[in-house]
Amino acid sequence: MSLPIGVTAQNTGSDKPADFLDKEFHRQRREALRQQLPANSVAVLFSNPLRNRANDVDFNFHQHPDFYYLTGYREPNAVLLLFSEQHVINGVATEEVLFAQPRNPQRESWTGKRLGEEGVKQHLGLSHALPATAFANFKLDTAAFQQILFLDSPSDLRNDPGDRADLYDLVAQFKQKIGLQSGQDLAHLQLYQVIKQYDAQGGERVQQEVQAQMNTNPALNSNSFLKAYVAAKGAQARAAVVASLPKEKFDLTTLENILAGMREVKSPEELKLLRKAIAMSAIGQLEVMKAMHPGMSETEVQGIHEFVYKKYGAEYEGYPSIVGAGNNGCILHYIENEKPRLGNDLVLMDLGAEYHGYTADVTRTIPANGKFTPEQKQIYELVYAAQEAGFRECKVGNAFGAPNAAAQKLMAEGLVKLGIIQKPEEARRYTMHGVSHYLGLDVHDPGTYGPFKPNTVITVEPGIYIPEGSPCDKKWWGIGVRIEDDVLITDKGWENLSVGAPRTVKEIEATMGKPSPLDNFKLPVLK
Repeated sequence: MSLPIGVTAQNTGSDKPADFLDKEFHRQRREALRQQLPANSVAVLFSNPLRNRANDVDFNFHQHPDFYYLTGYREPNAVLLLFSEQHVINGVATEEVLFAQPRNPQRESWTGKRLGEEGVKQHLGLSHALPATAFANFKLDTAAFQQILFLDSPSDLRNDPGDRADLYDLVAQFKQKIGLQSGQDLAHLQLYQVIKQYDAQGGERVQQEVQAQMNTNPALNSNSFLKAYVAAKGAQARAAVVASLPKEKFDLTTLENILAGMREVKSPEELKLLRKAIAMSAIGQLEVMKAMHPGMSETEVQGIHEFVYKKYGAEYEGYPSIVGAGNNGCILHYIENEKPRLGNDLVLMDLGAEYHGYTADVTRTIPANGKFTPEQKQIYELVYAAQEAGFRECKVGNAFGAPNAAAQKLMAEGLVKLGIIQKPEEARRYTMHGVSHYLGLDVHDPGTYGPFKPNTVITVEPGIYIPEGSPCDKKWWGIGVRIEDDVLITDKGWENLSVGAPRTVKEIEATMGKPSPLDNFKLPVLK
């Protein structure tokens, strides 16, 4: 298979692809963030940790998306500091410093070459870099800053006794520098964040969540603000308590909100990578349609999709692949993919390639034998119509929830007409999820969830799921249908980026009748 969607190699002495985001992109993102920081503040971001798979085997490392967005750094055990104004470090005025894994020839012979601080400056373009081992003695003068902004650190950190600058140590050192006990969590700050962000939308539910957290963490019960908040009766009383929210030097909210707003709107460089990830994912759906037959397993279907991604140069899948045949398709996040034979079931396939950090999210639901039954077709075409209604709402300025509202209304009315439910309000039994989320470095990318902005990418993914045992005619049991496409919203309208994956009943059945390059691929039978 050729590489028709622009995946190229570069013979420049490097064995890496040529189309990663360049250092200027990441520099611009750091500068855009700095411009939005409060005066006299510092933003602190940590890389992701290594995560253990089993015994002495780790999962493939995946960088924290915010950290990658700002730096391009793809190694663990690192800290980034961004200053709102220039700050003097080792006698040099700078606006940024990245503490990177130090070079270590012995470890690099096992796990690959590290950039080190010089590589960070040369290849990633940061003005100042130091080895992570220097962070322990780095003087972060907390009194010099009005605010210290950071994100909540991962909760699943492991301490490598042989590495005094792994992420476990870096986080502990940071907490010590800002005056927190290394073992103390930031539960009260997290709850402050939840209250600040969500009280206006659902105060009573927020109160219940805060109370639940206080019940499980007795240390929170001594917090006078939280006690007053959960005791407040009614919206007016809650508002008065929220107005007294303590002013904290440590801020867990602002940085997250700024980055969500930045990542919501995609740059031309990001859209180029997203288009590639989505195009190869759509081609995966196309090739599986041609290859599928009732004797296949769910695992085999997954493998064909992921082979196509790898053939195009995708490093990973954007999330665990979902291939659910029959009743398995009614489990929203079914990832076991272990059914040994598809038979004549509908097969729901929700998969997406991750290419240079950016992930697709494309779902198709097809009949394993190539032909929809009358019942399967009716549900499929109802979901298809709902998706079309959702597409029409993908306009700049429309509310984020507009596609969902349009799709849910149509599905509810359709389920009533089919006799599956009696009243539209019963539809949520079978249409459990919303139809849109942002897409980018994360499959569920952050955003403001405000009115649609130009150059935003979202999914439109209505679904109807009727598991066995549902209170309706048995002829509908085991039918699960989701159709999901990735949509770019622009000033000129919306564009379906995953249009390469057949979507109508007619297109799917016609595609499934075509030959596949895998038709004659036979392996020896295992004994």
